[in-house]
Amino acid sequence: MMIDRPDRHSFEEYADEPSSSSAATGTEAEFQRLKTRVHRELIESLDLSRIGEIDDSRLRRHVRGLAEGMLRNRQELLSARDEERLVDELMAESFGLGPLEPYLQDPDVTDILVNGPYEVFVERFGRLQETNTVFADEEHLMQIITRVVSRVGRRIDELSPMVDARLPDGSRINAIIPPLSLSGPVLSIRRFGHKPLSIDDLLEHGSVAPEMVHFLRAAVEGRINLMVSGGTGSGKTTMLNALSRFIPRGQRLVTIEDSAELMLQRKHVVTLETRPAGTETTGEVTQRDLLRNALRMRPDRIVIGEVRGPEALDMLQAMNTGHEGSLTTIHANDARDALSRLEVMVSMAGFELPATVVRRYVASAITLVVHLARLQGGARRVMRICELTGVDDGDYAMQEIFSFKQQGVDGTGMAMGDFHATGNVPKLTTRLAEMGIDLPASLFAARKLEAKEH
Repeated sequence: MMIDRPDRHSFEEYADEPSSSSAATGTEAEFQRLKTRVHRELIESLDLSRIGEIDDSRLRRHVRGLAEGMLRNRQELLSARDEERLVDELMAESFGLGPLEPYLQDPDVTDILVNGPYEVFVERFGRLQETNTVFADEEHLMQIITRVVSRVGRRIDELSPMVDARLPDGSRINAIIPPLSLSGPVLSIRRFGHKPLSIDDLLEHGSVAPEMVHFLRAAVEGRINLMVSGGTGSGKTTMLNALSRFIPRGQRLVTIEDSAELMLQRKHVVTLETRPAGTETTGEVTQRDLLRNALRMRPDRIVIGEVRGPEALDMLQAMNTGHEGSLTTIHANDARDALSRLEVMVSMAGFELPATVVRRYVASAITLVVHLARLQGGARRVMRICELTGVDDGDYAMQEIFSFKQQGVDGTGMAMGDFHATGNVPKLTTRLAEMGIDLPASLFAARKLEAKEH
């Protein structure tokens, strides 16, 4: 492959723009194939037996020097910019995630979605963008996936074609390969920043109104059991993480998650994570196992990253037997739908309980449901805060305290709307007052609430 230097044709111009033609993608694929060949030669030239004796910084300098030397001696002529990019990507290929490495270094990228070797999307500021980043071929993509998976002590092959795991920085990865995936290897990375968003950040982004925060702070401090509901990408984990900051210091917290995402920057936190079954389908540790064990660890509160199965029954029992103020999240389309899903999960525990009994049990455990949604344009909003007051005529008795009403979209396609106080005074204010937490009645007066717009 010859690339004419006088034309100053640069692959870099295609690196992160929406694909507009097959020619752009094809040129980028040629670049990736060249990089793959050089990378293979680079690996073959290394004395792998001595790598363990060299510290990381020296090894990186050594590999960069080898890469630069190999490019000088090759027949392919690249522009200076392409040479620099090729060396940088060879370093990423050797020590990182190859073509995906720039997105892992970009703090604005929250999701990286690879739909086969020639289609990569990223999410920035809540909006998906197609890129022209491609892999050389399926084998190249499989090498990257295998490297990611092996770093977290997992494997992926035809016998284990699905992997869900967590990177050291807290980012979640999911990979699925043929024969389950018909479009080739697929990789999804949900990134988490090193500094989690705080309530102040959510206020700044217009995701919640100050009055709502005032109420939620009082509820968390007053040990009110709370469940955050919403769809994928609605910000449930972010909200749960932010609310946990309101838990008074000195209390012992135990967090239980499938993939540890919560980043509670405080002391006296015990973090537990589930473990999938091994190659012989043994050794699995479920959320239910961890929850039962957590009850023996003298927790003041239990924080479950997401309830999604039979552990729901154990969680409700914990909330009803002395672990008040516990928090969790659940996938649901609405606050009431979240309670229905919780009922289904309780039935998965293997006990034949009448629906009315289950509903009374849920109502006695869960007091507040905070529902979030991701709206058009990527805007994330707290859609409603509801109080579950009991069971009436066999159905849940709920009252909405605060809500968000969408009123259209702006010129950029971003959802617009207003937060409102409904005028309903929550019954839990009596309990909070007994604990010395007084909330003024004016906080709940029916009106439109002012919130910052991002």
